[in-house]
Amino acid sequence: MLDPIQFAAAVLEAVTGEPVGPQPKEETGPVKDPAAVALGRKGGLKGGPARAKKLGKKKLREAAKKAAAARWKKG
Repeated sequence: MLDPIQFAAAVLEAVTGEPVGPQPKEETGPVKDPAAVALGRKGGLKGGPARAKKLGKKKLREAAKKAAAARWKKG
């Protein structure tokens, strides 16, 4: 059973012949190659841990403190 708003929308659509409500969005961007997307995602997933390992504990701790201070400063 339809609620009153759904019923009104259905009646309006039947009378005018035009769909009621938001129109579906069309994809406007370029079509991406799924293989390239997968490759980029793979590199992104391993990039953070690799950077953390390369930095070392002391530099990583300093970066974390700086990030936390920036995060709390915004609030």
